[in-house]
Amino acid sequence: MNPGILYAALAFLSWGLFPLYFHAIAGVSATQILMHRVLWSLAFLLIVLTVRHQWKWLPQLLARPRAAASFAASSALLTVNWLMYIWAVNNGHVIESSLGYFINPLVNIMLGYVFLHERLRRGQWAAIALAAAGVAWLTWQAGSVPWIALVLAFSFGAYGLMRKTASLGALEGLSFETMVLFPFALAYLAWLSWHGQNAFANTDSSLTQWLLAGLGPTTAIPLLLFAAGARRIPLSVLGILQYISPSMQFLLGVALFHEPFSGAKLAGFLLIWGALALYAAEGLWQRR
Repeated sequence: MNPGILYAALAFLSWGLFPLYFHAIAGVSATQILMHRVLWSLAFLLIVLTVRHQWKWLPQLLARPRAAASFAASSALLTVNWLMYIWAVNNGHVIESSLGYFINPLVNIMLGYVFLHERLRRGQWAAIALAAAGVAWLTWQAGSVPWIALVLAFSFGAYGLMRKTASLGALEGLSFETMVLFPFALAYLAWLSWHGQNAFANTDSSLTQWLLAGLGPTTAIPLLLFAAGARRIPLSVLGILQYISPSMQFLLGVALFHEPFSGAKLAGFLLIWGALALYAAEGLWQRR
């Protein structure tokens, strides 16, 4: 088997299990989890960069203010996406968060059309229209727009768009983004510590401490696996594998967390799954 498939599949399996991880620290606020994620991710990434002697990119990036500013903007989008996802999982919205990542590939197509002037084939337009119908159905049934899913889909889509045109690889890019966020995370956690509310310092649970510290490797390792896999396999294969993660999240939301999922909501999901199936089939047909 192509090792790239294994690397990418492991990355998506890891992301699919994230609801279990965040549920285990549900007693900690989403904002604090986010700040610990930034702190421990940076600590882990600094170790990886040091071991690999991979520091030449940093002074080169700092010498280009516009490039550095673009990574500051992408770090803001990453913050929105991480915070929304953590909050959604810990407030009983795992199914809707999975919907966001089901929609995300189609959002990527639209962003490529609008900002990169990529041409869309008829099959892709049909997939987008079918997904839009699914979102419209869910909105009509619920009486409100599925805003969690849309925020996740568009924030990660915009983040992916910025990273697509960025000059750094996955490891270096994530490292610089966490460096940008680090002062804010450190200030927030210092303020919590001053008021005795830092979950890492003011808990009797060693499990909570380990899970918060573990946010570093659990954030960085799947990304490195994904980057390694993406270099070794075609985008069409990668596009199919990416549905592993939201599918696992959806199953966890229904089977383990017992979130409400009516027949009417299933109809909306079926439309979106149909759109994804059409998108995947059209891509494989074009590739052949």
